[in-house]
Amino acid sequence: MKQNYFIVVLAHSLHGRLRRIHIPHQFIYAVLALAVLGSFSVAGFLSSYARMAWKVANYNALRQEADGLRQRYQNLQKVVNQTNEQLATLQLFANEVSVAYRMTQKLEGPPDISVEARLVPTMSETVAEYNYLRASNMSRFQQPYARRWHTNVQPGIWPVNGRLTGAYGQRENPFNGEGSYHTGVDISAPTGTIVRATADGVVAHARQSGAYGRLVVVEHGRMQTWYAHLSRMNVMEGQEIRRGEILGSVGSSGRVTAPHLHYEVRVGKAPVNPYRFLAKAGVSQMPKVDLPF
Repeated sequence: MKQNYFIVVLAHSLHGRLRRIHIPHQFIYAVLALAVLGSFSVAGFLSSYARMAWKVANYNALRQEADGLRQRYQNLQKVVNQTNEQLATLQLFANEVSVAYRMTQKLEGPPDISVEARLVPTMSETVAEYNYLRASNMSRFQQPYARRWHTNVQPGIWPVNGRLTGAYGQRENPFNGEGSYHTGVDISAPTGTIVRATADGVVAHARQSGAYGRLVVVEHGRMQTWYAHLSRMNVMEGQEIRRGEILGSVGSSGRVTAPHLHYEVRVGKAPVNPYRFLAKAGVSQMPKVDLPF
């Protein structure tokens, strides 16, 4: 007969009695199943704990990295703020210099010209003009006194040694071929050729002026002389200038096809033909010292 249980015999060491314990097969199988299940549970718990520990370690590492990045960001933000303050200070200084010396810097032409044209004037040219203007002797507050000693108030010399290439009056526009009115004369000369004032006066305008490029306007009472397309300006607004003194150099700034000086004479702000003054004028020469002191 098949037995459905195990017999465990226990012997008492003192009395020698034997005791039989019947253990069913189902109980043994249940204990084994519980042991296996417990093993799997412990293994799962240990695995979960290991995964949790790994995640905690990763989280701590990421938090430390985030703290480090946050600290770096704060440091960079401080640097940016300091740089913005410095830029604001430089911008304020540039505005003060621009107001004091009336210098401008811009691009001539349509809005998209920045991709196909250079900055006019360039930074080096602007700095050179600023250094000259800073070293110049300002006389804007002495204009009434200086005007009393102006004796050569009408254009009497050629502003530059060159060849007359563009006449005054009606002509064909070299850019679009249409008719246009030329308010001055063009005198061709190499870039850098010295330009001199043709009469005693006071500089009323010395800055970048659209199609005229670098433009110097000298007032001689009711009369004005205009000198355009200069490569550099050696005078500043409000400065007294005498006939024959250097006011700039020939260039090709503004709207031009080649280096030349555009020269205008205006009476009461209305342009007149400069050729009548050039026809009886001599070549450029140094001014004579005729001050009474």
